[in-house]
Amino acid sequence: MEPTDLNQRNRTDDDEFHPTARRIQRLSLHLTPVPSPLDRTHPELQALTCASRAAKLNVDTKSLTVCMRGKHRDVQEKVFEFFNSRPELQTPVEISKDDHRELCMRQLLALVREAGIKPFRYVAEDPAKYFAILEAVGSVDMSLGIKMGVQYSLWGGTVLNLGTKKHKDKYYDGIDNLEYWGCFAMTELHHGSNVQGIQTVATFDPITDEFIIDTPNDGAIKWWIGNAAVHGKFASVFAKLMLPTHDTKGVSDMGVHAFIVPVRDLKTHKTLPGIEIHDCGHKIGLNGVDNGALRFCSVRIPRDNLLNRFGDVARDGKYTSSLPSINKRFAATLGELVGGRVGLAYSSVSVLKVAATIAIRYSLLRQQFGPPKQPEVSILDYQSQQHKLMPMLASTYAFHFATLHLVETYSEMKKSHDEQLVGDVHALSAGLKAYVTSYTAKSLSICREACGGHGYAAVNRFGSLRNDHDIFQTFEGDNTVLLQQVAADLLKQYKEKFRGGTLAVTWNYLRESMNTYLSQPNPVTARWESEDHLRDPKFQLDAFRYRTSRLLQSVAVRLNKHSKTLGSFGAWNRCLNHLLTLAESHIESVILAKLIENVKSCPDASSQAALKLVCDLYALDRIWNDIGTYRNVDYVAPNKAKAIHKLTEYLSFQVRNIAGELVDAFDLPDYVTRAPIAMQSEAYSQYTQYVGF
Repeated sequence: MEPTDLNQRNRTDDDEFHPTARRIQRLSLHLTPVPSPLDRTHPELQALTCASRAAKLNVDTKSLTVCMRGKHRDVQEKVFEFFNSRPELQTPVEISKDDHRELCMRQLLALVREAGIKPFRYVAEDPAKYFAILEAVGSVDMSLGIKMGVQYSLWGGTVLNLGTKKHKDKYYDGIDNLEYWGCFAMTELHHGSNVQGIQTVATFDPITDEFIIDTPNDGAIKWWIGNAAVHGKFASVFAKLMLPTHDTKGVSDMGVHAFIVPVRDLKTHKTLPGIEIHDCGHKIGLNGVDNGALRFCSVRIPRDNLLNRFGDVARDGKYTSSLPSINKRFAATLGELVGGRVGLAYSSVSVLKVAATIAIRYSLLRQQFGPPKQPEVSILDYQSQQHKLMPMLASTYAFHFATLHLVETYSEMKKSHDEQLVGDVHALSAGLKAYVTSYTAKSLSICREACGGHGYAAVNRFGSLRNDHDIFQTFEGDNTVLLQQVAADLLKQYKEKFRGGTLAVTWNYLRESMNTYLSQPNPVTARWESEDHLRDPKFQLDAFRYRTSRLLQSVAVRLNKHSKTLGSFGAWNRCLNHLLTLAESHIESVILAKLIENVKSCPDASSQAALKLVCDLYALDRIWNDIGTYRNVDYVAPNKAKAIHKLTEYLSFQVRNIAGELVDAFDLPDYVTRAPIAMQSEAYSQYTQYVGF
């Protein structure tokens, strides 16, 4: 009798939740095992069978590059070629903090005024092109990418997104041509993630028609402000808007608003009266960016310097806004600044591409040990090296398509201002920024270790990449805080599902999944272990979504239970690790869905086959890494878990066979990767020449 027939015979409508029937059913299935295509031979011969059952794929690297490229590759190549033609603008391996800052300023000035690439126009008009330029500039020097982001995304973006026509007319040209170097003064010494808790105040003076900007205590000093220490002439300062009242309170707090505050004289560059600026000093990385601290003492600015898109103050001191509450104005203000998270997620993938390229090319080049009396073998032939680098390579591809989708969605949102897209981009950018930057940070250390002693040489770049990228996990929203935002949005959508509401695009799968995936797992499906089944995109996506749905339902129950005794804040803190796992699981589901979509839509057959291999490795490696979760709920039987593990190792071997082609498809010239051990030819020659041989 086939297991399926036995399953049908044993099950009744009530059996699904009957423990005794369930145990008998599972025992019957153990007595009638489903054959596995991976158990064809003796254990010691399985690896050989695995390796021989599929030939190496033939990958057309040019076609795969076309599948990977965004539509703005031309402007990226223009950036690469410009800096390659200007050796004096290239960042040396050893450089002091002060020299690095001046070099970064000269690099950005040259890009804008000599190469004619003006990123500011694309911040609002074509965000996808802006992010493409940002990615290329960050590949030249990460400090340069961040400095450009401070000038155009943060300082310039605040003027564009939170200001009105009068502000754009007055400041646009100066920001665009770098006459008006600017800062983004949001973070304070005592307040980073909790922006609504900032303490800087802007009090309206109706007699002089001015705002008075004050730092009321040392905790309110603006801290880590990029461009402030040396180059900034203006700052977009976030402060609580205080209006005088005629009651006993004296002033009324209207919530956080943004103000344009000149900080240095445009001609002499001297610090203006009432403003104190100090240098935050040498950092772990990104020392080409001049971070500073700002304190304000009764600094007066015109009323027109309030960026008044979401709230305005009239000459008589009357406040008006299209939004009814402080919370809604605050949400709208921060919502307009979400582009920074989009850019960081996208740029983090670029860093991962560079690191993976260096580590994999070196691992193909480096030979170490081998069979007795035979030539040494490439270290990428070792299973341990494949285990380190091949899932990482697959993840890099997955993240590439996911962040490309994020950029496209963000661009569409900026054009349409569709409310549903606004919510979708907010949650997706928070989740992808947190997940991708955390993964990249860990991967940079793995890449360094995978390259042994040569990975420790500064010229081979892992140190600078790791140090410069590390802060990506913190600025534009601390990753732990951002994942909580994703979890909170998931719980909100979970409630909406039961109210029959409309789900945002990112969460659509929850409508189908919450009923399907939360029923008892099918014991037959739990045992299927054929390669065709495990490599079926439906199985992979179902497994990811099942886990997310299960985590969502269980944390909702836990929060409800603990809130009765601990209150909402206490319950959230009690379930915090559960909530973070939920958010990561959801983001992994979104990433896999986008990867599957791009595999299906790839027009070139050889490229599609390579992407399918990458997709399968990404999916099964993630499932194996969390196999305990699937085993605990009987979603995966022991024999299936074993098959997943074996197939993951086999797929790593298969991806290793085309690893060179896969990194070549990133289309990063040697003068962009720059590490001698990653050169496509004569790598050791380049390396030895660097040290003087």
